Amino acid sequence: MGHHHHHPTAANQAPVAVVAVPLPAQGHLNQMLHFSSLISSYGLPVYYAGSALHNRQARARINASNDAVSQIHFHDFPTPSFLSPPPNPNSAIKFPTQLLPAVEATLSLRRPFAAFLQEMAGKFKRVVVVHDSWMSYVVQDVAGIHNAESYELVCISAFSSISFISGFLGLPFPLPHPKELPLFEDWMSDEANSFADLQSKTSDFRSGSIYNTSRLIEAPYLEVLEREERNKSRPIWGLGPIFPKSIPISKSQHQCFEWLDKQDPKSVIYVSFGTTVSFPDDQIKELADGLAESRVKFLWVLRDADKGDVFDGDVRRAELPEGFGGREGMVVREWAPQPQILAHPAVGGFMSHCGWNSCVESIMAGVAIAAWPMHSDQPSNAALVADVLKTGIVVREWKDRVGVVKASTIESAVRRLMASEEGDRIKKTAEKLGAAVREATEAGGVSRIELDSFIAHVTREIHCMPHYLSK
Repeated sequence: MGHHHHHPTAANQAPVAVVAVPLPAQGHLNQMLHFSSLISSYGLPVYYAGSALHNRQARARINASNDAVSQIHFHDFPTPSFLSPPPNPNSAIKFPTQLLPAVEATLSLRRPFAAFLQEMAGKFKRVVVVHDSWMSYVVQDVAGIHNAESYELVCISAFSSISFISGFLGLPFPLPHPKELPLFEDWMSDEANSFADLQSKTSDFRSGSIYNTSRLIEAPYLEVLEREERNKSRPIWGLGPIFPKSIPISKSQHQCFEWLDKQDPKSVIYVSFGTTVSFPDDQIKELADGLAESRVKFLWVLRDADKGDVFDGDVRRAELPEGFGGREGMVVREWAPQPQILAHPAVGGFMSHCGWNSCVESIMAGVAIAAWPMHSDQPSNAALVADVLKTGIVVREWKDRVGVVKASTIESAVRRLMASEEGDRIKKTAEKLGAAVREATEAGGVSRIELDSFIAHVTREIHCMPHYLSK
Protein backbone atom coordinates (compact mmCIF):
# COMPACT_ATOMS: atom_id res chain seq x y z
CA MET A 1 0.00 0.00 0.00
CA GLY A 2 1.43 3.40 -0.95
CA HIS A 3 2.07 5.58 2.07
CA HIS A 4 0.90 9.16 1.64
CA HIS A 5 1.59 12.05 3.97
CA HIS A 6 -1.44 13.25 5.83
CA HIS A 7 -1.74 17.03 5.75
CA PRO A 8 -3.88 18.36 8.56
CA THR A 9 -7.07 19.93 7.28
CA ALA A 10 -8.69 22.77 9.18
CA ALA A 11 -10.95 20.26 10.92
CA ASN A 12 -8.21 18.45 12.78
CA GLN A 13 -5.84 21.35 13.36
CA ALA A 14 -5.58 22.39 16.97
CA PRO A 15 -7.01 25.88 17.52
CA VAL A 16 -4.34 28.30 18.78
CA ALA A 17 -0.68 28.11 19.78
CA VAL A 18 1.44 30.89 21.23
CA VAL A 19 5.11 31.22 20.29
CA ALA A 20 7.15 33.37 22.69
CA VAL A 21 10.38 34.90 21.38
CA PRO A 22 12.51 36.60 24.07
CA LEU A 23 15.61 38.78 23.79
CA PRO A 24 18.60 36.90 25.28
CA ALA A 25 19.24 39.17 28.28
CA GLN A 26 18.13 38.12 31.77
CA GLY A 27 15.49 40.79 32.41
CA HIS A 28 13.90 39.99 29.06
CA LEU A 29 14.12 36.19 29.29
CA ASN A 30 12.49 36.43 32.70
CA GLN A 31 9.53 38.66 31.69
CA MET A 32 8.81 36.49 28.65
CA LEU A 33 8.96 33.30 30.72
CA HIS A 34 6.55 34.71 33.30
CA PHE A 35 4.23 35.91 30.55
CA SER A 36 4.40 32.45 28.95
CA SER A 37 3.36 30.81 32.20
CA LEU A 38 0.43 33.24 32.57
CA ILE A 39 -0.79 32.43 29.04
CA SER A 40 -0.28 28.75 29.68
CA SER A 41 -2.51 28.98 32.77
CA TYR A 42 -5.41 29.69 30.35
CA GLY A 43 -4.87 26.28 28.78
CA LEU A 44 -3.12 27.53 25.63
CA PRO A 45 -0.03 25.69 24.39
CA VAL A 46 3.05 27.95 24.59
CA TYR A 47 6.34 27.39 22.75
CA TYR A 48 9.22 29.38 24.25
CA ALA A 49 11.60 29.75 21.31
CA GLY A 50 15.22 30.73 21.88
CA SER A 51 18.77 29.48 21.57
CA ALA A 52 19.53 26.35 23.59
CA LEU A 53 21.88 28.35 25.85
CA HIS A 54 19.36 31.07 26.69
CA ASN A 55 16.46 28.67 27.17
CA ARG A 56 18.66 26.89 29.72
CA GLN A 57 19.41 30.23 31.42
CA ALA A 58 15.71 31.13 31.59
CA ARG A 59 14.88 27.80 33.24
CA ALA A 60 17.84 27.91 35.65
CA ARG A 61 16.75 31.24 37.13
CA ILE A 62 13.00 30.91 37.17
CA ASN A 63 11.46 32.76 40.13
CA ALA A 64 8.32 30.67 40.15
CA SER A 65 7.13 27.25 41.16
CA ASN A 66 8.23 24.64 38.65
CA ASP A 67 4.69 23.63 37.75
CA ALA A 68 4.21 27.16 36.37
CA VAL A 69 6.85 26.30 33.78
CA SER A 70 6.23 22.57 33.31
CA GLN A 71 3.45 23.26 30.79
CA ILE A 72 5.69 25.36 28.53
CA HIS A 73 7.37 23.74 25.49
CA PHE A 74 10.94 24.97 25.11
CA HIS A 75 11.96 25.09 21.45
CA ASP A 76 15.76 25.23 21.20
CA PHE A 77 17.48 26.81 18.22
CA PRO A 78 21.20 26.10 17.93
CA THR A 79 23.08 28.75 19.91
CA PRO A 80 24.56 31.28 17.46
CA SER A 81 28.25 31.90 18.07
CA PHE A 82 29.21 35.13 19.79
CA LEU A 83 32.16 36.28 21.85
CA SER A 84 31.35 38.19 25.00
CA PRO A 85 34.00 40.63 26.09
CA PRO A 86 34.72 40.34 29.82
CA PRO A 87 32.71 42.95 31.77
CA ASN A 88 34.79 46.09 32.12
CA PRO A 89 33.66 47.79 35.31
CA ASN A 90 35.61 50.93 34.43
CA SER A 91 34.02 51.70 31.08
CA ALA A 92 31.23 54.25 30.78
CA ILE A 93 28.12 52.14 31.18
CA LYS A 94 25.56 52.70 28.50
CA PHE A 95 23.65 49.76 27.08
CA PRO A 96 25.44 46.72 28.60
CA THR A 97 28.29 46.16 26.17
CA GLN A 98 29.06 42.63 27.31
CA LEU A 99 25.53 41.48 26.36
CA LEU A 100 25.55 43.10 22.93
CA PRO A 101 27.35 40.23 21.08
CA ALA A 102 24.71 37.74 22.26
CA VAL A 103 21.97 40.20 21.31
CA GLU A 104 23.43 40.90 17.85
CA ALA A 105 23.91 37.16 17.28
CA THR A 106 20.10 36.81 17.41
CA LEU A 107 19.93 38.23 13.87
CA SER A 108 21.01 34.81 12.59
CA LEU A 109 17.87 33.25 14.13
CA ARG A 110 15.59 34.79 11.48
CA ARG A 111 15.79 31.78 9.11
CA PRO A 112 15.43 28.98 11.70
CA PHE A 113 12.54 30.96 13.23
CA ALA A 114 10.77 31.31 9.85
CA ALA A 115 11.07 27.53 9.31
CA PHE A 116 9.69 26.79 12.79
CA LEU A 117 6.81 29.22 12.21
CA GLN A 118 5.93 27.57 8.90
CA GLU A 119 5.79 24.20 10.66
CA MET A 120 3.56 25.58 13.46
CA ALA A 121 1.26 27.24 10.94
CA GLY A 122 0.58 23.79 9.48
CA LYS A 123 -0.42 22.36 12.86
CA PHE A 124 -2.59 25.14 14.29
CA LYS A 125 -5.47 27.22 13.00
CA ARG A 126 -3.77 30.31 14.36
CA VAL A 127 -0.24 30.94 15.55
CA VAL A 128 0.18 33.89 17.88
CA VAL A 129 3.76 35.15 18.12
CA VAL A 130 4.62 37.22 21.19
CA HIS A 131 8.07 38.70 20.70
CA ASP A 132 10.34 41.06 22.58
CA SER A 133 10.32 44.50 20.90
CA TRP A 134 14.01 43.97 20.18
CA MET A 135 13.31 40.71 18.32
CA SER A 136 11.16 42.26 15.53
CA TYR A 137 13.87 41.56 12.98
CA VAL A 138 13.94 37.85 13.84
CA VAL A 139 10.17 37.34 13.61
CA GLN A 140 9.43 39.60 10.61
CA ASP A 141 8.48 36.63 8.36
CA VAL A 142 5.27 36.26 10.37
CA ALA A 143 3.93 38.92 7.99
CA GLY A 144 3.87 36.41 5.11
CA ILE A 145 1.93 33.65 6.90
CA HIS A 146 -1.82 34.03 6.63
CA ASN A 147 -2.75 32.29 9.90
CA ALA A 148 -0.04 33.90 12.04
CA GLU A 149 -0.07 37.25 13.83
CA SER A 150 2.35 38.92 16.20
CA TYR A 151 2.36 41.11 19.30
CA GLU A 152 5.34 42.80 20.88
CA LEU A 153 6.05 42.40 24.58
CA VAL A 154 7.58 45.69 25.69
CA CYS A 155 9.97 44.99 28.56
CA ILE A 156 10.34 48.63 29.66
CA SER A 157 7.83 50.99 31.26
CA ALA A 158 5.30 52.98 29.21
CA PHE A 159 6.95 56.10 30.66
CA SER A 160 10.38 55.01 29.33
CA SER A 161 8.86 54.03 25.98
CA ILE A 162 7.56 57.57 25.56
CA SER A 163 10.93 59.06 26.60
CA PHE A 164 12.58 56.75 24.08
CA ILE A 165 10.20 57.60 21.21
CA SER A 166 10.28 61.34 21.97
CA GLY A 167 14.08 61.29 22.12
CA PHE A 168 14.31 59.30 18.91
CA LEU A 169 12.09 61.83 17.10
CA GLY A 170 13.72 64.80 18.81
CA LEU A 171 10.40 65.82 20.42
CA PRO A 172 9.70 66.96 23.98
CA PHE A 173 8.09 64.53 26.44
CA PRO A 174 4.35 64.93 25.67
CA LEU A 175 3.07 65.25 29.26
CA PRO A 176 3.91 67.71 32.03
CA HIS A 177 6.62 66.32 34.27
CA PRO A 178 7.84 67.58 37.67
CA LYS A 179 11.54 67.57 36.83
CA GLU A 180 13.76 67.71 33.79
CA LEU A 181 14.00 64.25 32.24
CA PRO A 182 17.28 62.50 31.44
CA LEU A 183 18.33 62.97 27.82
CA PHE A 184 17.72 59.97 25.65
CA GLU A 185 21.15 60.24 23.93
CA ASP A 186 22.82 59.43 27.24
CA TRP A 187 21.16 56.05 27.60
CA MET A 188 22.64 53.86 24.96
CA SER A 189 25.80 53.09 23.05
CA ASP A 190 25.87 53.70 19.28
CA GLU A 191 25.85 49.94 18.60
CA ALA A 192 22.75 49.51 20.73
CA ASN A 193 21.11 52.45 18.94
CA SER A 194 21.75 50.99 15.51
CA PHE A 195 20.40 47.63 16.71
CA ALA A 196 17.26 49.39 18.02
CA ASP A 197 16.90 51.18 14.70
CA LEU A 198 16.99 47.87 12.81
CA GLN A 199 14.23 46.54 15.07
CA SER A 200 11.95 49.54 14.56
CA LYS A 201 12.38 49.30 10.76
CA THR A 202 10.93 45.79 10.87
CA SER A 203 8.19 46.21 13.47
CA ASP A 204 5.26 47.47 11.45
CA PHE A 205 3.64 44.05 10.98
CA ARG A 206 2.64 43.68 14.63
CA SER A 207 -1.04 43.50 15.63
CA GLY A 208 -0.67 45.09 19.05
CA SER A 209 1.57 45.67 22.07
CA ILE A 210 1.69 44.22 25.55
CA TYR A 211 3.21 46.20 28.42
CA ASN A 212 4.41 44.75 31.69
CA THR A 213 2.69 47.51 33.60
CA SER A 214 -0.67 48.36 35.08
CA ARG A 215 -3.08 51.22 34.38
CA LEU A 216 -2.88 51.83 38.13
CA ILE A 217 0.76 52.80 37.70
CA GLU A 218 0.91 54.24 34.19
CA ALA A 219 -2.58 55.00 32.81
CA PRO A 220 -1.69 58.44 31.34
CA TYR A 221 1.39 57.04 29.59
CA LEU A 222 -0.42 54.03 28.11
CA GLU A 223 -3.06 56.46 26.78
CA VAL A 224 -0.37 58.59 25.09
CA LEU A 225 1.08 55.44 23.46
CA GLU A 226 -2.38 54.42 22.23
CA ARG A 227 -2.86 57.84 20.59
CA GLU A 228 0.66 57.98 19.13
CA GLU A 229 0.13 58.09 15.36
CA ARG A 230 2.76 55.48 14.53
CA ASN A 231 0.78 53.07 16.70
CA LYS A 232 -1.95 53.10 13.97
CA SER A 233 -4.66 52.52 16.63
CA ARG A 234 -3.45 48.99 17.34
CA PRO A 235 -4.53 47.67 20.73
CA ILE A 236 -2.25 48.10 23.73
CA TRP A 237 -2.66 45.95 26.82
CA GLY A 238 -1.27 47.00 30.22
CA LEU A 239 -1.72 43.61 31.81
CA GLY A 240 1.11 43.65 34.36
CA PRO A 241 2.79 43.28 36.68
CA ILE A 242 3.52 40.08 34.77
CA PHE A 243 4.30 37.85 37.67
CA PRO A 244 4.21 34.16 38.45
CA LYS A 245 1.14 33.51 40.55
CA SER A 246 2.64 31.77 43.55
CA ILE A 247 6.23 31.82 44.68
CA PRO A 248 6.84 29.22 47.36
CA ILE A 249 10.02 29.69 49.36
CA SER A 250 11.92 26.68 50.53
CA LYS A 251 14.26 27.90 53.24
CA SER A 252 16.99 25.67 51.91
CA GLN A 253 16.69 27.56 48.64
CA HIS A 254 18.82 30.39 49.86
CA GLN A 255 20.79 31.08 53.03
CA CYS A 256 19.67 34.70 53.10
CA PHE A 257 16.15 33.75 54.26
CA GLU A 258 17.46 32.28 57.50
CA TRP A 259 19.22 35.60 58.18
CA LEU A 260 16.18 37.68 57.15
CA ASP A 261 13.92 35.68 59.50
CA LYS A 262 16.00 36.96 62.45
CA GLN A 263 15.61 40.66 61.54
CA ASP A 264 12.93 43.10 62.70
CA PRO A 265 10.03 43.89 60.36
CA LYS A 266 10.96 46.44 57.65
CA SER A 267 14.42 46.98 59.13
CA VAL A 268 16.56 45.77 56.21
CA ILE A 269 17.55 47.57 53.02
CA TYR A 270 18.02 45.17 50.12
CA VAL A 271 20.81 46.29 47.76
CA SER A 272 21.04 44.89 44.23
CA PHE A 273 21.93 46.33 40.85
CA GLY A 274 20.55 43.72 38.49
CA THR A 275 22.29 41.67 35.82
CA THR A 276 23.77 44.40 33.59
CA VAL A 277 25.89 46.43 36.02
CA SER A 278 29.44 45.76 37.23
CA PHE A 279 30.92 48.24 39.73
CA PRO A 280 34.61 49.16 39.76
CA ASP A 281 36.50 48.35 42.99
CA ASP A 282 36.60 51.94 44.25
CA GLN A 283 32.78 52.20 43.95
CA ILE A 284 32.31 48.89 45.78
CA LYS A 285 34.46 50.20 48.64
CA GLU A 286 32.42 53.43 48.92
CA LEU A 287 29.18 51.45 48.90
CA ALA A 288 30.49 49.11 51.61
CA ASP A 289 31.56 52.09 53.77
CA GLY A 290 28.28 53.93 53.17
CA LEU A 291 26.21 50.89 54.18
CA ALA A 292 28.33 50.28 57.29
CA GLU A 293 28.17 53.95 58.36
CA SER A 294 24.39 54.13 57.91
CA ARG A 295 24.02 51.57 60.72
CA VAL A 296 20.99 50.19 58.86
CA LYS A 297 20.78 46.41 58.38
CA PHE A 298 21.40 45.44 54.74
CA LEU A 299 21.24 42.46 52.42
CA TRP A 300 23.61 43.17 49.52
CA VAL A 301 23.75 41.08 46.36
CA LEU A 302 27.26 41.75 45.04
CA ARG A 303 27.90 40.15 41.67
CA ASP A 304 29.25 41.21 38.30
CA ALA A 305 27.05 41.79 35.27
CA ASP A 306 26.00 38.75 33.29
CA LYS A 307 28.01 37.74 30.29
CA GLY A 308 26.34 36.37 27.17
CA ASP A 309 26.92 32.88 28.57
CA VAL A 310 26.03 32.89 32.28
CA PHE A 311 27.28 29.30 32.67
CA ASP A 312 30.83 30.24 31.73
CA GLY A 313 32.28 29.97 35.23
CA ASP A 314 34.94 32.67 35.03
CA VAL A 315 33.60 35.44 37.32
CA ARG A 316 35.41 38.29 39.03
CA ARG A 317 34.93 38.30 42.81
CA ALA A 318 35.05 41.84 44.13
CA GLU A 319 37.09 42.49 47.28
CA LEU A 320 35.38 43.82 50.41
CA PRO A 321 36.96 45.53 53.42
CA GLU A 322 38.30 43.10 56.06
CA GLY A 323 35.59 41.85 58.43
CA PHE A 324 32.84 43.61 56.46
CA GLY A 325 29.24 42.50 57.02
CA GLY A 326 29.11 40.64 60.30
CA ARG A 327 26.31 41.99 62.47
CA GLU A 328 25.12 44.87 60.27
CA GLY A 329 24.39 42.87 57.20
CA MET A 330 24.81 40.04 54.81
CA VAL A 331 26.57 39.91 51.43
CA VAL A 332 25.33 37.43 48.84
CA ARG A 333 27.60 36.60 45.90
CA GLU A 334 25.39 34.42 43.74
CA TRP A 335 22.08 34.72 41.89
CA ALA A 336 19.40 35.63 44.43
CA PRO A 337 15.61 35.14 44.28
CA GLN A 338 14.70 38.83 44.24
CA PRO A 339 10.86 38.74 44.26
CA GLN A 340 10.91 36.46 47.31
CA ILE A 341 13.43 38.71 49.08
CA LEU A 342 11.35 41.85 48.41
CA ALA A 343 8.26 40.06 49.73
CA HIS A 344 10.00 39.15 53.02
CA PRO A 345 8.56 41.09 56.01
CA ALA A 346 12.06 42.14 57.20
CA VAL A 347 12.73 44.11 54.00
CA GLY A 348 11.82 47.80 54.29
CA GLY A 349 13.65 49.37 51.32
CA PHE A 350 15.44 48.52 48.07
CA MET A 351 18.54 50.22 46.67
CA SER A 352 18.24 49.55 42.95
CA HIS A 353 19.50 50.42 39.47
CA CYS A 354 15.80 50.70 38.49
CA GLY A 355 15.69 48.16 35.70
CA TRP A 356 11.97 47.76 34.91
CA ASN A 357 11.73 44.21 36.36
CA SER A 358 13.18 45.46 39.65
CA CYS A 359 10.78 48.44 39.70
CA VAL A 360 7.78 46.20 39.03
CA GLU A 361 8.83 43.64 41.64
CA SER A 362 9.38 46.40 44.19
CA ILE A 363 6.05 48.10 43.44
CA MET A 364 4.26 44.75 43.69
CA ALA A 365 5.89 44.05 47.07
CA GLY A 366 5.07 47.56 48.32
CA VAL A 367 8.76 48.33 49.00
CA ALA A 368 10.17 51.86 48.55
CA ILE A 369 13.22 52.40 46.32
CA ALA A 370 16.52 54.24 46.67
CA ALA A 371 17.10 54.78 42.95
CA TRP A 372 20.59 54.64 41.47
CA PRO A 373 20.14 54.33 37.69
CA MET A 374 23.05 53.34 35.42
CA HIS A 375 22.01 53.15 31.75
CA SER A 376 19.28 52.46 29.16
CA ASP A 377 15.75 52.95 30.49
CA GLN A 378 16.87 53.11 34.14
CA PRO A 379 17.12 56.93 34.46
CA SER A 380 13.58 57.39 33.20
CA ASN A 381 12.27 54.58 35.44
CA ALA A 382 13.96 56.31 38.38
CA ALA A 383 12.17 59.56 37.45
CA LEU A 384 8.86 57.67 37.32
CA VAL A 385 9.43 56.13 40.76
CA ALA A 386 10.77 59.24 42.54
CA ASP A 387 8.89 62.13 40.87
CA VAL A 388 5.62 60.61 39.65
CA LEU A 389 4.71 57.65 41.86
CA LYS A 390 6.52 59.13 44.89
CA THR A 391 7.52 55.65 46.03
CA GLY A 392 11.26 56.33 46.17
CA ILE A 393 14.17 58.73 46.48
CA VAL A 394 17.20 59.27 44.25
CA VAL A 395 20.65 58.23 45.52
CA ARG A 396 22.51 60.29 42.95
CA GLU A 397 21.13 62.74 40.39
CA TRP A 398 21.55 61.57 36.80
CA LYS A 399 23.44 64.74 35.85
CA ASP A 400 26.13 63.78 38.41
CA ARG A 401 26.55 60.26 37.05
CA VAL A 402 30.23 60.58 36.14
CA GLY A 403 32.65 59.52 38.86
CA VAL A 404 32.37 57.55 42.05
CA VAL A 405 29.45 58.09 44.43
CA LYS A 406 30.94 58.76 47.87
CA ALA A 407 30.18 56.78 51.02
CA SER A 408 28.66 59.87 52.67
CA THR A 409 26.12 60.28 49.82
CA ILE A 410 25.19 56.61 50.06
CA GLU A 411 24.92 56.73 53.84
CA SER A 412 22.60 59.74 53.75
CA ALA A 413 20.37 58.17 51.07
CA VAL A 414 20.05 54.98 53.12
CA ARG A 415 19.19 56.92 56.28
CA ARG A 416 16.77 59.16 54.40
CA LEU A 417 14.84 56.14 53.15
CA MET A 418 15.14 53.87 56.19
CA ALA A 419 15.31 56.24 59.17
CA SER A 420 13.55 59.55 58.53
CA GLU A 421 10.02 60.98 58.53
CA GLU A 422 10.26 61.59 54.79
CA GLY A 423 11.27 57.93 54.37
CA ASP A 424 8.27 56.81 56.43
CA ARG A 425 5.92 58.83 54.18
CA ILE A 426 7.46 57.35 51.03
CA LYS A 427 7.26 53.82 52.46
CA LYS A 428 3.55 54.34 53.30
CA THR A 429 2.92 55.48 49.71
CA ALA A 430 4.77 52.41 48.40
CA GLU A 431 2.78 50.05 50.66
CA LYS A 432 -0.52 51.56 49.52
CA LEU A 433 0.44 51.32 45.84
CA GLY A 434 1.63 47.73 46.32
CA ALA A 435 -1.67 46.65 47.87
CA ALA A 436 -3.63 48.29 45.02
CA VAL A 437 -1.44 46.76 42.30
CA ARG A 438 -1.63 43.29 43.85
CA GLU A 439 -5.41 43.61 43.92
CA ALA A 440 -5.39 44.74 40.26
CA THR A 441 -3.88 41.40 39.21
CA GLU A 442 -6.51 39.35 41.06
CA ALA A 443 -9.77 38.26 39.39
CA GLY A 444 -11.83 41.34 38.51
CA GLY A 445 -8.89 43.74 38.93
CA VAL A 446 -7.92 46.13 36.11
CA SER A 447 -4.73 44.27 35.12
CA ARG A 448 -6.43 40.86 35.15
CA ILE A 449 -9.27 42.22 33.01
CA GLU A 450 -6.66 43.32 30.42
CA LEU A 451 -5.00 39.90 30.50
CA ASP A 452 -8.39 38.21 29.99
CA SER A 453 -9.03 40.63 27.14
CA PHE A 454 -5.72 39.77 25.46
CA ILE A 455 -6.47 36.03 25.71
CA ALA A 456 -10.01 36.58 24.37
CA HIS A 457 -8.56 38.61 21.49
CA VAL A 458 -6.02 36.01 20.34
CA THR A 459 -8.49 33.09 20.69
CA ARG A 460 -11.35 34.99 18.96
CA GLU A 461 -13.60 33.31 16.38
CA ILE A 462 -12.02 29.93 16.57
CA HIS A 463 -14.82 27.71 17.68
CA CYS A 464 -14.54 24.23 19.19
CA MET A 465 -12.75 25.56 22.27
CA PRO A 466 -15.40 25.43 24.96
CA HIS A 467 -12.91 24.21 27.59
CA TYR A 468 -10.81 27.39 27.23
CA LEU A 469 -13.80 29.64 27.54
CA SER A 470 -15.13 27.86 30.59
CA LYS A 471 -12.00 28.84 32.59
